[in-house]
Amino acid sequence: MVDQLTGRLREVLPDEAVITDPVRLRTYECDGLTYHRATPGVVVLPETAEQIAAVVRLCQEFQVPFVARGSGTGLSGGALPRSDGVLIVTSRMRRVLSVDLDARLAVVEPGVTNLAITEAVRDAGYYYAPDPSSQQICSIGGNVAENSGGAHCLKYGFTVNHVLAVELVTPDGDIVDLSAMDAGYDLLGAFIGSEGTLGIATKITVRLSRTPEAVTTMLAAFTTIEGGGRAVSAIIGAGIVPAAIEMMDALAIEAAEAAVKCEYPAGAGAVLVVELDGPETEVETQFAQVERICREADAFEIRVAASAEERAAIWKGRKSAFAAVGRISPAYIVQDGVVPRTALGEVLAGIDRLQEEFGIRVANVFHAGDGNLHPLVLFDDGVAGEGERAEIVSGRILDLCIEHGGSITGEHGVGVDKSRYMPRMFTDEDLDTMQLVRCAFDPGNLSNPGKVFPTPRLCGEVPVVRKGPHPFEAELL
Repeated sequence: MVDQLTGRLREVLPDEAVITDPVRLRTYECDGLTYHRATPGVVVLPETAEQIAAVVRLCQEFQVPFVARGSGTGLSGGALPRSDGVLIVTSRMRRVLSVDLDARLAVVEPGVTNLAITEAVRDAGYYYAPDPSSQQICSIGGNVAENSGGAHCLKYGFTVNHVLAVELVTPDGDIVDLSAMDAGYDLLGAFIGSEGTLGIATKITVRLSRTPEAVTTMLAAFTTIEGGGRAVSAIIGAGIVPAAIEMMDALAIEAAEAAVKCEYPAGAGAVLVVELDGPETEVETQFAQVERICREADAFEIRVAASAEERAAIWKGRKSAFAAVGRISPAYIVQDGVVPRTALGEVLAGIDRLQEEFGIRVANVFHAGDGNLHPLVLFDDGVAGEGERAEIVSGRILDLCIEHGGSITGEHGVGVDKSRYMPRMFTDEDLDTMQLVRCAFDPGNLSNPGKVFPTPRLCGEVPVVRKGPHPFEAELL
């Protein structure tokens, strides 16, 4: 069917916007999660919402699945293409359409990079708050699909807290608008974070934030990760809400040092990056409290950025952590789970036990303030069986998160990578209810199929009451 569809695609798109060359197609066979790969049947590069709508209507006519892709920086296989489908790449839709500083909003196309929004308004004293580590290259359309957060989500929230409206192409090929001001059900909230299963964003209206009067960034080094954990609990317990509290353990620090020479304090078992922002007087008061708390938690060195350059230097190690572990391990799995802050110590201890049991190293990097863990499971894919052990450790980490009242994902999404873990967190009835929402948007199951749900239910099918062990249980053990 894809071959028949390709000719029709050239009728609604410029010839050079339809890619069928096998070598070029391989460019798009994975997102940032490289161990899931599939070569798309055909790739299209639209430049307008109308072109995307035309492509989607053709997919409906031929009953061919389609997947939307932005910059391809996702870490859950959410943009994994289909060999029997169309990959709709929004990278040519990169315009900041309008900026309204009085209303504190900007309207952008989905291919605009996260950081480009801030760059467009920085000189006027504004910025866009969500800041994933990949903000220099990740697209805002992908951020909407995954409900991305970043280091500053503790204080400022996730993408859903900063998107006011979305123009989207529905799975039927209609162009519709959703707004935070719409009456009735929060359809905008349902769409954000739906991982491309409910349609494709073509225009996004985002909230702009005023640049804070003062920003103080500090680095606190501890001999143990437990010391850093005590400091985090005490900071939040004191009623202080920093813009960010990030933690890295010794192995993550080693990787960052090898990659970017961040020059964090030697001998640190853990470092905290704490950023405070707001009115100058408030920041000064909070900084004094945070510094005292860190010293009481046995921080052996505290550094405070005295300039924008020093602030960037402190953040450099943390922002590079995911890629940096490639310097100390041939291969690795980037995991993403959430636990209550009060359970951080127990979960980290559990991760230590898994390292000992399976002989697999884990570098811990996390948004400590909101309990969003990003364990990096390191392994050598050239050693027989080591990849399989790493995958088991990765899954067991998610089990730890669930057991302690957390979630299997904080901001990377479920995608194809974690869909098999969904039954661990949700009942069959929960999953059936979620899929009823999907069916309302996409009854044909053509919009990014095979993602999020382990066993997609056909729309109109009566939910099945399953008995006995879940069929995925054996696979996960």
